[in-house]
Amino acid sequence: MPRDYYEVLGVSKSASDDEIKKAFRSQAKKYHPDLHPGDKEAEAKFKEVNEAYSILSDPDKKAKYDRFGHAGVDPNGFGGGGGGYGGGYGGGAYDVDLGDIFNSFFGGGFGGSSRRRTGPQKGADLKYHMALDFMEAAFGVTKTFQITKEDICKSCNGSGAQPGTTPETCPTCRGAGRVQQQTQTLFGMTMVTKACPTCSGRGTVIKTPCTQCRGKGRLKTMKNLTVKIPAGVDTGDLLPVRNEGEPGTNGGPYGDLYIEFKVKSHEVFDRNGYNTSCSVPITFAQAALGGEIEVPTIYGKEKYTLKEGTQPGDTITLRSKGIPNKSNPNMKGDHVVKFVLEVPTGLSREQKQLLNQFNETLTERNYAKRSQFFQKLKNIFK
Repeated sequence: MPRDYYEVLGVSKSASDDEIKKAFRSQAKKYHPDLHPGDKEAEAKFKEVNEAYSILSDPDKKAKYDRFGHAGVDPNGFGGGGGGYGGGYGGGAYDVDLGDIFNSFFGGGFGGSSRRRTGPQKGADLKYHMALDFMEAAFGVTKTFQITKEDICKSCNGSGAQPGTTPETCPTCRGAGRVQQQTQTLFGMTMVTKACPTCSGRGTVIKTPCTQCRGKGRLKTMKNLTVKIPAGVDTGDLLPVRNEGEPGTNGGPYGDLYIEFKVKSHEVFDRNGYNTSCSVPITFAQAALGGEIEVPTIYGKEKYTLKEGTQPGDTITLRSKGIPNKSNPNMKGDHVVKFVLEVPTGLSREQKQLLNQFNETLTERNYAKRSQFFQKLKNIFK
């Protein structure tokens, strides 16, 4: 014996038609076979839900069921025609908006209800790729650029109708933008709500289209924009420009424009986040004797005193001489300077002689790394 239909839908016998319909939609969403492919249990429950609704949504069948129970609606019994399992999912066509079912799980993309379709919709967001010089990205800059996008037709103010005329209510959907269509599926007859084919879901039709936009209500336009780019942006960063995307539909707001940056490389400086770095060549005499030199930063030259015996690859860090933080410009990264020893080339005979004389005055005490290296070799091969 099938379960009590009121129990199947989870309502009381005193439930109103709206309460029964609401309960059915809830159960249909829960057990719809398209959401549970291959699940025989869900398929059986969906059939049971449809059968219960086919009886309780019909005043005549509901009255017979309330009086005689299942026998009153058994097609083989004295009650006459009923739902049963023989006719697909309940054997009848039910007002099921599959868009509502899918949207409740996936958030759209399967049709939706007429209320959502004909309501205000935000316009599409746009993206613009902008190249910046290294210093522009570091310190910020004001840029003027041009974009091409769809915008509301100024001739018809977005209505799509020739000035002096207005769109008319669609005769097919009567302004709803949606129509119901009975469809035969693997699961029986289903009443599916779809976008109106006459007005494409707008709810209105245009008898006399605007000559400028040809009834679309929109035109491709070029627009100049000026934006202030903050200091510290980097490659891949996005800067939103509100309401500069495409226009919405049915009175919805504009979308947004997102500027994506690509920062060009610099001939002297490298960047790692908010930190900068560079390599500075020094002479043998500077490395050996030390002394005051100038090192470059993005803010200009800085004086620095080399220590005696500076080695190739030694680095120094200049605090807060890097790139400003885009969230807090008062905070800056650091600047790292790497010293590179440049070996002289193209020596004259006299320079070579002097260098040899100087080299003869040196001992192992002057070459700590060299001494340590050969000592390690002795330990390995002794």
